[in-house]
Amino acid sequence: MNRKDFLKAMALLPLGAAAMKLNTLHSLTDNLAPTERMPVLFLGHGNPMNAIDDNIFTQGFQAVAKTLPKPRAILCISAHWETKGTFVTAMQQPQTIHDFGGFPQALFDVQYPAPGSPDLALETQKLITSTQVGLNEDWGLDHGCWTVVKFLYPNADIPVIEMSMDYTKDPEYHYALGKELSALRRKGVLIIGSGNTVHNLRMAAWDKMMVPGYAFDWATTANEKLKNLITDGDHKSLIRYDQLGKEVQMSIPTPEHYLPLLYTLGLQEKDEKATIFNDGLVAGSLNMMSVKIDKA
Repeated sequence: MNRKDFLKAMALLPLGAAAMKLNTLHSLTDNLAPTERMPVLFLGHGNPMNAIDDNIFTQGFQAVAKTLPKPRAILCISAHWETKGTFVTAMQQPQTIHDFGGFPQALFDVQYPAPGSPDLALETQKLITSTQVGLNEDWGLDHGCWTVVKFLYPNADIPVIEMSMDYTKDPEYHYALGKELSALRRKGVLIIGSGNTVHNLRMAAWDKMMVPGYAFDWATTANEKLKNLITDGDHKSLIRYDQLGKEVQMSIPTPEHYLPLLYTLGLQEKDEKATIFNDGLVAGSLNMMSVKIDKA
């Protein structure tokens, strides 16, 4: 239905209902009007304790934020929201989810009270045609999202929604789904994938967490290989990461922390380059490598 037909239909409704529908239409139109193309980020979120630390990685998040245009809203794809099917959060005020255990109370006390955006949720649902997208009002902002976004926008004044990852789908699916979000970049939306490209918790040397740069040889090899493929724009190889050798397989024993990278790579356009920042490994088998995609 175009705007003219929509307004005709509104004339047939009671005055109050028509006004409510018109307010919704104006909200969608005003909030998601065309803008310059926004950059895209993949953020290595790492240890939840980063949320209350001041270190080289959190400083890196703060530094990259200074290079970004202020977004109208944020859409985050987090490693920590896997579902059967695809969903977007659609509540007005998402909760801060503390989806971890065994950390100091100070970390559980942190709240990130950013508003949600039902408008953006509806727009995202409309844009994606390859699958049905559900609207979710039960989730919120998990630690893959808020522990990094809080350093980009500490005032929590930018609306944030999350989109889940369908755990039943293959990497090609996730990469292609990322492409379907491209129109949001020209509506003032900053799209963030949050995960880690080297993430093997079972082999982590927790006693070396505070030793700068401590890394197993296989993790270093995998990190360098993945970085080179990202900066070279070799998306085909990155999608088929299971064919990149044993070091990469050891670094990605399960896909959930890697897949958010594929969403961001799917959004890279021909005139854009990928820039690496926060390139560091910790505890032997975890990395914080992050990526900014923007015009070359």
